[in-house]
Amino acid sequence: MSYTGNWSYPTNIRFGAGRISELPEVCMSLGISRPLLVTDGGLVELPMLRDAVSACKQAGLDINVFSDVKSNPIDKNVTDGVVALHAGDHDGVIAFGGGSALDVGKVIAFMSGQTRPIWDFEDVGDWWTRADPDGILPIIAVPTTAGTGSEVGRAGVIGSESTHTKKVIFHPKIMPAVVISDPELTVGLPPNLTAWTGMDALAHCLEAWCAPGFHPMADGIALEGMRLVKNSLQRAVQNGSDIDARAEMLVAASMGATAFQKGLGAIHALSHPLGALYDTHHGLTNAVFMPYVMVFNRTVIEDSMVRLGSYLELPTPSFDAVLDWVMDLRAEFEIPHTIKGLGVDDSRFDELAALAVVDPTAAGNPVELTEAGCRLLLERSYLGELGDDRFV
Repeated sequence: MSYTGNWSYPTNIRFGAGRISELPEVCMSLGISRPLLVTDGGLVELPMLRDAVSACKQAGLDINVFSDVKSNPIDKNVTDGVVALHAGDHDGVIAFGGGSALDVGKVIAFMSGQTRPIWDFEDVGDWWTRADPDGILPIIAVPTTAGTGSEVGRAGVIGSESTHTKKVIFHPKIMPAVVISDPELTVGLPPNLTAWTGMDALAHCLEAWCAPGFHPMADGIALEGMRLVKNSLQRAVQNGSDIDARAEMLVAASMGATAFQKGLGAIHALSHPLGALYDTHHGLTNAVFMPYVMVFNRTVIEDSMVRLGSYLELPTPSFDAVLDWVMDLRAEFEIPHTIKGLGVDDSRFDELAALAVVDPTAAGNPVELTEAGCRLLLERSYLGELGDDRFV
């Protein structure tokens, strides 16, 4: 099957194999003549990035590359990127890579014309209105992993070096103007990163589906996103050249980030501080926490899991059927069963719980989160105790 299309929801998306060739045209359509391409150090020497830069130069674009981006990006990555952007007199940003590069690229474009410090625009209340919208440069997003869905997001997650916390920087105009979603760019992703980023996409869809509130559009997108994950993630891990599986996972990632406008929950609330303090991979951390949070929320989400199990065509649709599916995926992908496997000890649980309960995603959990509840989840995920008399 061949997947291709031009979509205008939630932004303009050019989807299909080989569509990275349209990058110069997209720049020019947005009035960008001097783009700054933001990526990470792991991609900067790969042929796909060199080819994209070369195509832009051949089209007469004055392009430069900024690649000082950590896997868990920090504020210094943004401030250094803004310096590079101003030094090159750039008029737009191409955010090219996985979630970290996409987040940093978007926030660099956002901060390029702001006079207030970055933390003044954290996703708290109406803080986004403090920004000067005319100071935000146009953004093109080119995802190379199928996980975060940051290419269709209005925010970027950036870590604070001084407080060792992750913060969400939000503004409606952080949404990229155009996304080039080319599944061929994800073919070289190793099996473990394919699995970890895919579990991130699943976490987004699952938490959006479970979040309280009335948002049928987000619910429908989340359900179909999880069906695509079920249909394609194992195939993409087993055979990275399966372009149809890669395409479906790339769509699932964008769908997850679209759906979680409804909300996220404890998986992310716990994962964010763990990533900030221990520098763990975000998708992998989400995968570790997933079953513990599901059981913690069971009394509230049981009916939703029955409907999800039916949509996924699981045998005997039920909460247990969905949980077993998640557990089987984790086992197949050799996801650690406990946070010990991520290098986490039990010495900072109070600190982690205090950070988790104030994370912006905590409010979307179907069971109200408290510090005591977050600490309980940390303890269970450390011991491998799901919380329903089972150990993993």
